[in-house]
Amino acid sequence: MKLLVCISQTPDTTAKISFNPEGTDFNAAGVQFIMNPYDEWYALVRACELRETLGGTVVALHVGTVANETTIRKALAIGADEAVRINRDPKSAADTAKQIATYAAAENFDIIFFGKETIDYNGSEVGAMVAEYLQLPYVSFASKLSLNGSTATMERDIEGGVEELEVDLPFVVSAAKGMAEQRIPNMRGIMTARTKPLTEIQPVDFEAPSTLVQFTLPPAKVGVKLIQPDDMDELVRLLHEEAKVI
Repeated sequence: MKLLVCISQTPDTTAKISFNPEGTDFNAAGVQFIMNPYDEWYALVRACELRETLGGTVVALHVGTVANETTIRKALAIGADEAVRINRDPKSAADTAKQIATYAAAENFDIIFFGKETIDYNGSEVGAMVAEYLQLPYVSFASKLSLNGSTATMERDIEGGVEELEVDLPFVVSAAKGMAEQRIPNMRGIMTARTKPLTEIQPVDFEAPSTLVQFTLPPAKVGVKLIQPDDMDELVRLLHEEAKVI
């Protein structure tokens, strides 16, 4: 079985977010970066579990610059057999998806894994775009995945219940909480990651269908106003004059 796990690098959840003076780019100065948790904890670990049970290989794929190779090596330490880095600093989800799809089209993977979203942009876009480029079935937000021959059975949470789906290989899936349990790289994994292959390939040309104009920070949060429990007039006034529906 040939499994591809697409991993992204994101700012740590505690990072202070700011942009350059023009608002056109994220300010990375002093920011610690990590592997996107949904890619790491659920997509990568489930792929490794399937490989351990059924055999095959797990390839970790990242679209980014050489500065991100520490993150890629962590994927190897967790259990990926090899890694590929597409040497491009993507400026959009569509750009990232095009690079991934071009690589994957030539490799005939059985399953292409994504985390359900990245914790920076929260777009949940790239997996669906890759599936469209490759003309493959796509299942989003899957919380369980099992295989029986060439058929996968998956579950995902929906409002008021759980949806069960079946799909034949090959397909694309985004993994949500419940797909697997986080693995901490052990010393043996960290040491072997140094010798596992990490291949750099060049990107394909991509013409963006849209252009980023500007990033803006959300308005600062205002303080909570407390009123006396029996002061209904003040409550009504605040609801009419100051409350905002978001």
